[in-house]
Amino acid sequence: MSSGYGTGEPLSYNKYLKVRELIRLQETLSEPESHDELLFIIIHQTYELWFKQILHEIDATIEWLNEGRMFRANHSLKAVIGIEKVLVSQIHILESMAQIGFLEFRDRLNPASGFQSMQFRELEFASGAKDERILNSFKNDEFAFERLSRRYGSESLADAFWKLVGTNGLSSETREEKVNAIVEILTHPETYPDLFNMQDLLIEHDENISLWRYHHVLMVERMLGMKPGTGGSEGVGYLMTTITKRFFPEIWEARTHLSIDKLKK
Repeated sequence: MSSGYGTGEPLSYNKYLKVRELIRLQETLSEPESHDELLFIIIHQTYELWFKQILHEIDATIEWLNEGRMFRANHSLKAVIGIEKVLVSQIHILESMAQIGFLEFRDRLNPASGFQSMQFRELEFASGAKDERILNSFKNDEFAFERLSRRYGSESLADAFWKLVGTNGLSSETREEKVNAIVEILTHPETYPDLFNMQDLLIEHDENISLWRYHHVLMVERMLGMKPGTGGSEGVGYLMTTITKRFFPEIWEARTHLSIDKLKK
């Protein structure tokens, strides 16, 4: 390794990863300090780092798709899926907190809320689930609103995928055409091997986020019951409404219309 960031000193592990700065970023609010607050902060900061990497991979996937580089696109999506499996399992570490320990610092978090995770909202927008109401809820946060506005107006993973489906001779303008295109791909995988692999990865991406939402709901209910959320939401009641969100509803719907009879056509 060469010198570290222009200091003239050899680069070290701690310098490269900025470990000194990193371990100073966990600032607790509870007084006296609650034992469990550090875990709460670290888990959520880790989520934000993983969200950053997922966005990096999704952005790359969109570029690969537009360049027709299916191997690279599928490879980036595999990274996304691998990270998401870690996200689901990571939720359960929060369940190691004592419920009363969580309450020692929870009120200090008001009015902050997980709803305000800018990068998770970017993940939703970048995948294809764009919601103007969510965008507008960030208007008072200039940094977040600028990033989300850019995501809202940019090509999503869903946009890039359906465009690729169209370039492969399958109509994909309307919802019905998209469903029919996926049925065709599922029925004749050897004819559309790259598209078959990609739609499978996309539905797994969708499924993993749904699993993350579901496990999050269970964790919140296990820790807090039906208490309102710190940001003023209904807590578990609101979170339950998010479980059915889908980035690629047409890919899911196509399974309903798939039948062995289509092989004969």
